[in-house]
Amino acid sequence: MKALLRKFPLYNKAVLPYHYTQSIAANVKTGFPAHKLRVIGVTGTNGKTTTCFMIWKMLNRAGHKTGLMTTVAYGVDKLKPELNHMTTVDAITLNNRIREIVNQKAEFLVLEVTSHALAEFRTLGIPFEIAVFTNLTHDHLDYHKTINNYRKAKGKLFKKAKFSILNADDPATKYYAGLARNYITYGINNGKNRAKNVKLTVSGVNYSYDDINIETNIPGKFNVYNSLAAVLVGKKLGLTNEQIESGIKALDNVEGRMNIIDKGQPFTVIVDYAHAPDALEKVFESVREHKGKIISVHGGAGQRDPSTRPIRGAILAKYSDIVIITEDDSRDEDPEKIAAAFIKGAEKHGKVLGKDLYKELDREKAIKLALDKAGKGDLVLILGKGHEKTILRADGPHDFNDIEVAEKLLKSRN
Repeated sequence: MKALLRKFPLYNKAVLPYHYTQSIAANVKTGFPAHKLRVIGVTGTNGKTTTCFMIWKMLNRAGHKTGLMTTVAYGVDKLKPELNHMTTVDAITLNNRIREIVNQKAEFLVLEVTSHALAEFRTLGIPFEIAVFTNLTHDHLDYHKTINNYRKAKGKLFKKAKFSILNADDPATKYYAGLARNYITYGINNGKNRAKNVKLTVSGVNYSYDDINIETNIPGKFNVYNSLAAVLVGKKLGLTNEQIESGIKALDNVEGRMNIIDKGQPFTVIVDYAHAPDALEKVFESVREHKGKIISVHGGAGQRDPSTRPIRGAILAKYSDIVIITEDDSRDEDPEKIAAAFIKGAEKHGKVLGKDLYKELDREKAIKLALDKAGKGDLVLILGKGHEKTILRADGPHDFNDIEVAEKLLKSRN
């Protein structure tokens, strides 16, 4: 029913008073719990979850009891999986969880903040001490309609926060700097605080910042940005260099973010949550040195911005030797129609259906097809769902996890 209502013009604006009232009521009922915590908010199109995990791990290892709320998980010492296909949950759930974190005697809360949450007042009543900006690219225009609206929605966080940490390599930082009360910038090519001597490996990234040497266990150039943002949070909060270095290095992985699946197969399998065009580009950039074939499995969600589908199809075709288009959370939209848009984009970039481009709408069969086509030294990328535990079809949610499915299929080959 809600999905049907969203198709009506101005629906999102019409329900804003409801969201505002709900948020106030949730704060009052739970006693404004966020006011008892030092809150760090992280927003951006990509990299939010990993940056949050890095900050959470770093603060906890430094002896500061810290809560975490992200797309993947929430909690303090023992994290619970986030089963909703939502990053910043509704105001009632959000405040109830913050109250639980307060009850566990946490000092800090690291909160992943989406543009939807800011637009719908879900974070109303949360006093942000630090706000982090990762990047801004084409995404969520099904909701915001224009990139300017999307940028503006995220800007609310920097107006609220006492201090902001902004990615100077992203053009949107100029806009957010004009909103921020106080800020610093970071980057590789721009910004006052820059990563230097950057080295990218298949198992992580290494670089230096001032007299700090950072090593991560998560690969990809984008994790230079994610970790440097976390480093600057640590510096702002007064952590020592050793606490920052050891805290960043202590994070082994983030579920569904560049996870390497190794069951003894002679090729590499990586599962990643990337589903926006820029996120896909960055995943492929992180594996560009790979020598073998690249086989990609990806699909598009229903009720989401359809304009990105042919763009993503083209990106897959550009960087992959073999592309397999499959299902994602199709919801009540026809999976065939969704796949057709991806195929159109891939074909425009030279891929030929049945030769190096395949359509398999059963996601498990699509993953199996990719694994079957992989040979020694090849790379299989399973993209789009990452950590998610269900797939949403027209008849509702079905249990499905890319990591578990890939592990099961790889084990069955032995």
